[in-house]
This record gives sequence, C-alpha cells and structure tokens, in this order.
Amino acid sequence: MPVLTRLIPSPVVVDIRRGAMDDLAGLLADQRISSSGKLAIAISDGSGRALRERLAPVLPGADWYAVADGTIDSAVKLADGIKGTRYDAVVGLGGGKIIDVAKYAAARVGLPMVAVATNLSHDGLCSPVATLDNDNGRGSYGVPTPIAVVIDLDVIRQAPARYVRSGIGDAVSNISCVADWELAHEVNDEEIDGLAAAMARQAGEAVLRHPGGVGDDAFLKVLAEGLVLTGISMSVAGDSRPASGACHEINHAFDLLYPQRAASHGEQVGLGACFAMHLRGARQEALLMASTLRRHGLPVLPEEIGFTVDEFVRAVDYAPQTRPGRFTVLEHLSLSTDQIRDAYADYASTISS
Repeated sequence: MPVLTRLIPSPVVVDIRRGAMDDLAGLLADQRISSSGKLAIAISDGSGRALRERLAPVLPGADWYAVADGTIDSAVKLADGIKGTRYDAVVGLGGGKIIDVAKYAAARVGLPMVAVATNLSHDGLCSPVATLDNDNGRGSYGVPTPIAVVIDLDVIRQAPARYVRSGIGDAVSNISCVADWELAHEVNDEEIDGLAAAMARQAGEAVLRHPGGVGDDAFLKVLAEGLVLTGISMSVAGDSRPASGACHEINHAFDLLYPQRAASHGEQVGLGACFAMHLRGARQEALLMASTLRRHGLPVLPEEIGFTVDEFVRAVDYAPQTRPGRFTVLEHLSLSTDQIRDAYADYASTISS
C-alpha cells in the first residue's frame, strides 16, 4: 500500500526565546545555513544601527545594507547591491518592512533568507509573500518561505507595545478568515486545504484564549508561534487564503480610501474580524473576540481609530473591490450601504452592552 504524503515548505529552524539573537551566528552554522559567516544583512536606516553595533562583533564576515523603506525600489536596490558577492544567505533584521524587502531581494538573487524579527506586528515574518509599496499603491509578491526564523523575546519587549498589539489583531483575525474560507467552500465549492485551515485557526485561537498580556513572556511566545504558524499555513495553502478574508478586505479599503489616516494593519483587521463575525451571525464569537481585543488595548469600534460611522460604512461597502475573486461573508451577503449601516448599529449595540 503506497504511503502518500506531501512536502510542506517551512523554515528548517524556528528559534523563539530570550537571548536568541545573541546566538544567531552559532545557529546559522549549526544548521549549515552559513558556516562561513558570509551574510548580507538588511537593516533599517534608523533603529537598525543599534542592532548592527550589537551583532557586528559576532558576525565579522557579514556585510550590512541599510534599507530606506518598504518599497519595491528598495528591494531591487538591495538585490542589486548583493549581486556579485558570494553570500551564504540574506538576513532581514528588523520589522515587517525590512523582512519583506529582504525576502524579495533574496528571491531575486537566488539566496536563502533568514528572518530575524524585532517586533510582532503582523503574520508576514514567515509567509511566502513580500508586501511592498509600488507606484500603484501596494503589491504582494510571491517569494520562498524564510529558511530560518529567529525571534528574541528580549528584543521584542524593547519594541513599542503597539507593535505587539497589532500582531494580536492579525493573529486573532485568522478565525474570521478561516470562517470565510469555509463559507466559500460551502457556497461556491472552493477547494479548502484542511491542514492550512487548521494551522491558521489554531494559531488564532491560541492567542484569543491565552490569559496573558503584552508584558508576559509566555504570551509573547504564543503570539510569535501563532504568527509563524500563520505564515506556514499560507505556504501550505499556496496563497493567503487562510489568513485573509473579509477583515483584510476592510483593512485594504481603509488603506485605499483614507491613506493618510489609516491605523495599523492589526488594529484594522481586528476590528474588521469582529464585525465580520457579527455579520455571519456568530454573535458569541464576536463578543469574545471584541472582549479579548479590548483587554489588549485594541479598537473594536471605528471611532476608536478616528473614523466616523459613515466612513466605516463606506469602507465596508468598498471592501469587496479590493480583492476581486475572493469570496467572503461580504460578497455572500452583498449588503447595501443602508443594510451595512443597520448591521453596524446592531454590532455596536451588541458589543457595548
């Protein structure tokens, strides 16, 4: 009887603990990613300098590349700078923008990429996607999954708490995203990958139900693991479906309609996820999600991030246009603006009672 299985693209090592960054050179050597220490390390032009001063003595063979911003131009510039030198790997050392730039540049020059995250603001640190700004706004580019992920909890604690809160919103939103995927399967017979769905949902549930907070190492580790698992779930699925549903459509609408006023990604998707759960009739789940987000200092009403009810209604109405071909509860219900307004009034009353 044949044994059927599949290969899952995932990092060869995930190191999440206090002090992990100080052991970076040893980890890369032990995993045969870089025994020579010849690395191209991408850092931000500002906060990355302190990290360079800290790591340069233990990574004497590395070359350091300052990245100005999270644009496609910066990613191409990094790739061009790396060309012509024999490196073992590209290291993205910083937040989401630096990691995405490094992902794209590594893919462009055919080198493995190591993600060393300095904050937990979203689930992109281990995903097969690089999100970069371009002339038309923002684009998503397919890239290989990082070969290694290193998250030092001591470094995470030094980042502003709002970055951790953003990651909480992104992780918890998985629950709504998977519900949208299952709805698309039920209504349109869209193929669903059970393993990817399970990974994304359990990552969200672990963060949703953990009693700790942003100052708790145990909670930070669960959040970091959840974000890594979410990235791998996208690799398993072959696209962003397990972690992108109606909540992310609403987030994209905020970004496009109000580019100068948009809040963080995690704040917007968390709010969108609560509202989407309410729309699909999962009232208790929406209440639990709203309660958890509030406990962590995240918004659950548009007024809490500076938007009026009218602006929120407009964003929800526009949201399906941001992802043509994606079927979520928004496309399923196809609400008019008056119906969205009524649904929001019911939602606000429910979670505020």
